[in-house]
Amino acid sequence: MSYFSAPPFSLSRTFLPGLALAALLPLAACQSGAVNPATDLSRIDTAQGSVENISSLSAVIERTPNEPEAYNMRGAAYGRAGRYADALKDFDKAISLNPRSPNTYANRALIHRYMGDNQKALADYNKAISLDPNYDTAYIGRAEIYRLSGRSSDALADLERAIRLDTTDPRAYHRRGLLYQASGQHEYAIEDFAKAISLAPDAPYGYNGRGLSYLAQGDDENAFSDFNTAIRLDDSLAESWANQALVYEKRGDNAKASRSYTRALQLDPEYGPARDGLARTQS
Repeated sequence: MSYFSAPPFSLSRTFLPGLALAALLPLAACQSGAVNPATDLSRIDTAQGSVENISSLSAVIERTPNEPEAYNMRGAAYGRAGRYADALKDFDKAISLNPRSPNTYANRALIHRYMGDNQKALADYNKAISLDPNYDTAYIGRAEIYRLSGRSSDALADLERAIRLDTTDPRAYHRRGLLYQASGQHEYAIEDFAKAISLAPDAPYGYNGRGLSYLAQGDDENAFSDFNTAIRLDDSLAESWANQALVYEKRGDNAKASRSYTRALQLDPEYGPARDGLARTQS
């Protein structure tokens, strides 16, 4: 499928065919509205920012206190370290020194989102786009706010704009895949997840997404393979174990399903799909 051959996007949700389980459970497992810094901060638009170089960046700022990019870079490093308040201070300072840097606004928007202030995040993404209408990162970030707030058409428009700009950011394809998946267009979702995987083959999220669409199509073997790959790449994600459990459960192997759901709950005691699955397989 090429980008231009995709069908018109439908906002109607459909039940997943071929699953005897609760029809919406797989999508719930993949489309949690929880903020996941692991999928975003690794792509924050300051490649040199990292937890390890906070000290060296601070030294740079001491020597050149009016250099906006130094604050932008240290803000990104603070963001990766989970020090969101410190990150905001640095991004605010960078913007005060250079109010026309689109990537600083996009970086600050991401931190606002992690702190739960989507209105400020949206305003910063809008500002970044006004400064650079071809800035793919800002479209991808804004699309996620739209997606999680139920504005699927707006999210799709932003993701497709980023894709038309030839973005190499896997989040654009992964999140468009989630939108296709939510509307039951699994063939298109699978192609988008595959593209995301090609851009980030060591990240588990594309495999989880594609596996759920395979499962919705009744392709248990490919789904199981994708979920197992996601676990191999990162065995600390509750989502991957719960997805693996879905396949075991569909096969009627409640013992193995129960063990995988239990592992998911050990990793995240609040993960609803795993809690519900464990209740089903132990009853």
